[in-house]
Amino acid sequence: MKKLTYAIGLVVAFGLMAQDKTAIKYAKTITDSDLKEHLSVLASDEYEGRETGEKGQKMAAEYIANHFKSLGLEAPVDGSYFQSFNLTQSAIGSVYFRKEEDKKIGFEDFIYYSKAETMGEEYINVVMGDDEGTQDIDGSYVAYTTDKLGGLQERAEKAKEDGALGFIVFLTNEDEFSSVLTRFGPYLKQAGLTLGDRDNEADKMIIGGKELAAWMFGKSFEEIKAGDKSELIFNADYLDKPVGTENVLGFLKGSEKPDEVLVVTSHYDHVGIINGEIHNGADDDGSGTVTVLEIAEAFASAADKKKGPKRSVLFMTVTGEEKGLLGSQYYTDTDPIFPLENTVANLNIDMVGRVDDAHSDNSDYIYLIGSDKLSTELHELSENMNKTYTKLELDYTYNDENDPNRFYYRSDHYNFAKNNVPIIFYFNGTHADYHKPTDTIEKIDFATMEKRAKLIFHTAWEIANREERIKVD
Repeated sequence: MKKLTYAIGLVVAFGLMAQDKTAIKYAKTITDSDLKEHLSVLASDEYEGRETGEKGQKMAAEYIANHFKSLGLEAPVDGSYFQSFNLTQSAIGSVYFRKEEDKKIGFEDFIYYSKAETMGEEYINVVMGDDEGTQDIDGSYVAYTTDKLGGLQERAEKAKEDGALGFIVFLTNEDEFSSVLTRFGPYLKQAGLTLGDRDNEADKMIIGGKELAAWMFGKSFEEIKAGDKSELIFNADYLDKPVGTENVLGFLKGSEKPDEVLVVTSHYDHVGIINGEIHNGADDDGSGTVTVLEIAEAFASAADKKKGPKRSVLFMTVTGEEKGLLGSQYYTDTDPIFPLENTVANLNIDMVGRVDDAHSDNSDYIYLIGSDKLSTELHELSENMNKTYTKLELDYTYNDENDPNRFYYRSDHYNFAKNNVPIIFYFNGTHADYHKPTDTIEKIDFATMEKRAKLIFHTAWEIANREERIKVD
């Protein structure tokens, strides 16, 4: 009796739960070899980097849908696995400033970024601002000088609040401006995608150098001061066309609480071919996508033996994440196939196949983001699942609200979180191959990826089978 009491005391003290033998059985169906088999297809050159709306993305959608079909998952979109919708592709045609016949050309003399609709040539007023915000900038473009890009977004937001129509920054470090022009210019000049039409209220941001500033204000750079004004013509033309794309959904109906739905997500798109080089996106986010496929198989295998979950589970791989979380935004904001008020949680998997430099001596880790933002229960459940089954290091570095990377806002879980759905974002951290053609399958750590997939499976299994739905507090 004393031994039993002592054992119970240990369980309570360490917050451990009794292991679920059914969960363990089906977790074993998740293997590094299966993960590699799927990723060898989706991250191959044949899929051309899975650019949203392009051939490779369509091929990936078919592959995922066929896998869901082979598992016997329901096709929940009026009998289809595809949630199809249109995006607007906008390619910049011509961007320039003009003073009489003298022009400064976009992406040669400056960088322009905006999702706003433009009306051809228009006269604009530019006012050189100051750090105290004492200048009258209402209805004008406000300009600032700086030696580095950090903190610009906050300045731009403040300028917009003060009535500015656009934001211009002049980089005083010529090497920095040249670097920015080289690094970001080609990327921003590429055709972009938006959900719906472009918005005249969208921010307009311009980055130039000292030469542009001197030309704009008609004096040497050193003579320019706060309050100086310039009137000139600005032009930004876009060429728009609709682009069809699709989220891929597979649904497993719950045995006891079918109207309550857990959503497990990843994004299966990547950035395609840039400058002739295929960006395979093995980690970003081929790794998350194949993890969803394996977790779906584990749940489907259990359901096939009448051991399926009490709650329903929606497995959803989304498109357009790289273009601004567009696929998940379409699902949450336009066409939630299952009502968000019935969505108990979202587990989002985005980059789980690599080991970052901070954990080079111990690969048994995963970054968790957002688990405690909306639900104490979800956070505690996640911790307990790890202690009970996988014993990974749960790293909350990027969960800090002051983290400058702001990853909480940068993947598809955010569209659920903003609708008050509790979320966990699983992430392996950054690496040198992010958004480069070198993000290839040879660099994936499949053994570590399997462990992470099993943690997510056990967390999903517990959410789907516990008596009460996760509480938002």
